[in-house]
Amino acid sequence: MVFSHGIRTLGVLGAGQMGLGIAYVAAVKAKVPVLLYDRSEVQLKKGMAFMDKLLTKDVSKGKLSEVDAKDAKDRVTVIATERGIKGFGEVDMVVEAASENVDIKTSLFRTLAAELRRDVILATNTSSISITKIAAAAIPDGIAPTSAEGKASASRVVGLHFFNPVPVMKLVELIPSLQTSQNTLDKARAFALACEKEVTVSQDVPGFVSNALLMPFINEAIMCLEKGTATRDDIDKTLRLGMNHPMGPLQLGKGLLTLRIGLDTCLAIQQTLFQGTGDSKYRPSVLLERMVDAQWLGKKNGKGFYEYDTTS
Repeated sequence: MVFSHGIRTLGVLGAGQMGLGIAYVAAVKAKVPVLLYDRSEVQLKKGMAFMDKLLTKDVSKGKLSEVDAKDAKDRVTVIATERGIKGFGEVDMVVEAASENVDIKTSLFRTLAAELRRDVILATNTSSISITKIAAAAIPDGIAPTSAEGKASASRVVGLHFFNPVPVMKLVELIPSLQTSQNTLDKARAFALACEKEVTVSQDVPGFVSNALLMPFINEAIMCLEKGTATRDDIDKTLRLGMNHPMGPLQLGKGLLTLRIGLDTCLAIQQTLFQGTGDSKYRPSVLLERMVDAQWLGKKNGKGFYEYDTTS
């Protein structure tokens, strides 16, 4: 059965690389009007400039006509920073794409639940944090989680994990919380399909499927470098040529499956895996922690295990 997503207007919370990418595929592929909000006006301007760049690139490659590009751009409306989350008043779904921090996300979902209609789907683009914990934060203050109202409010929260860069990567990981309703899941899946993505489903466990596999792999490669098992270049060369990986695990940013997440996000996810499972195999590498201490984050700011040209 084909299930209509029913999303007449989408809200995107966060105008960074992920949020802008989600807004882009929603406007270009799903052809849904998008309201884009970020508390930083500078980030909003950067995000919209990046959208212009993406649209121009797709037109030059023949992927979009100039008319289609203009229509897509016109579908995206920036919410003035002074309006805040109240600017999402008419949306049918919000996708949150804020920093990978549990306190930030639960605070945002608490506010979204308080400000928006009770039927609005609240999706998070988290790559590792418990969807169940985020859903619990969407229950209004004073309402029992086991009450009909509490269960209904939490049931509209779902994990909708897009991959970076969103316009290129074909996958969306769909993650239900313990509270997520089937209706919410069906609509979220239908929306992802309308964005021309493939969908996989993961249970709400630390890291889900993708990062429960990927992050320990990257972390182990960093530990090999830390222990002197091999050089940076030999580690990456071994995985490229011996396992036929497109890039080595230390080439973050230029890198693994065109990954541009940054070492700070890698550390945050690895810490979530470690804390969520208590399993020592997920302990973050000391070298990874020190790289983040030094603010050597990879492609996102020009230096990680490699030097990067941030102008490209």
